[in-house]
Amino acid sequence: MKSVVICSSQRFKKEVDDFAKKLEKLGVPLVLAPDFRYRPAKVAAAPESVRLKSASYRKGLEGLVRAHLHRIQKADVCFIYNKKGYVGYNTTLELGAAAILGKLIFALEEDTHEPCRHILFDKIIKTPEDLARYLV
Repeated sequence: MKSVVICSSQRFKKEVDDFAKKLEKLGVPLVLAPDFRYRPAKVAAAPESVRLKSASYRKGLEGLVRAHLHRIQKADVCFIYNKKGYVGYNTTLELGAAAILGKLIFALEEDTHEPCRHILFDKIIKTPEDLARYLV
């Protein structure tokens, strides 16, 4: 079974955590999720332009971005958790990195906002169970 990295906006913190836990229960050997642990829900739900006003957020951002890019490099497959088609700035960067690295890229939903992102998706996958089947 292949490993998977999940890329997503912080605004979907709870949903991404639940999705990752379901994948682990389904036996996916390595599920790499974004590190949203230290962000309060209020901060995670705010737009990036608001988060960037926080000195502590800006201070930790470089390390978090680099760490997640390393997770993308390690994983076999990239899954874009784009609820309602939303892909933020950081996830767009991560999507590009996965594409350059030749990763298979799955997404939760179609990206109707930006065709340049959507063309990088190999398949739309709606559930952890469906994703686990593709990782076999």
